[in-house]
Amino acid sequence: MSDTLVLQGLTKTYNRGRPTEVAVLRGVDLTLARGEVVALVAPSGAGKSTLLHIAGLLDSPDDGQVSIAGQDMTGLPDDRRTAARREKVGFVYQFHHLLPEFSALENIVLPQLANGTPKAKAEARARDLLARVGVADRADHRPAELSGGQQQRVAFCRGLANAPDLLLADEPTGNLDPANAEQVFAALMALVRETGLSALIATHNMELAARMDRIVRLDQGRVVT
Repeated sequence: MSDTLVLQGLTKTYNRGRPTEVAVLRGVDLTLARGEVVALVAPSGAGKSTLLHIAGLLDSPDDGQVSIAGQDMTGLPDDRRTAARREKVGFVYQFHHLLPEFSALENIVLPQLANGTPKAKAEARARDLLARVGVADRADHRPAELSGGQQQRVAFCRGLANAPDLLLADEPTGNLDPANAEQVFAALMALVRETGLSALIATHNMELAARMDRIVRLDQGRVVT
């Protein structure tokens, strides 16, 4: 069985050829096994978000290879990259980015509809995910009617709506107080373990990082263990 994520020799430089050229990634190699949860730790500005965006096919490296679930994503045309990202990758950010005019349930249903899932099946999956993270009773509430921790749990459910192979999370508890951060992290880990997907989670919280399977650090543009 292939690894979920394989990054080989990734480089990324902004403003190439200009006086303000900044080399963010300098040959990143990283592999995530199926079912593995890995913490990505680095100072602010070190390139964590850039690495996550490339791993999630939101950006392209200057050089190197990205493979997800055994499929080489390097050089795919935009339409195939979009399809692969929708089907294989889930995203969670520091801020929930839920659509304010839609309910919690609808925020989880919409990405499934965009992926061709019938509405009844999408709604059933959304309710199941909300129940797993303890907010089933908030399904019909809009984001403004939810607490910060509840909003982020809904965001996790949205990231897992299309049953991806890979979950990428960028400081998912960074905007929460310690008590809510603990609840949200526990919900995330339970969902990841139950579904068997792989997760790469960028965090500054070393206590939470220590509870994941492995910690890797981004140092001077390279990943070190």
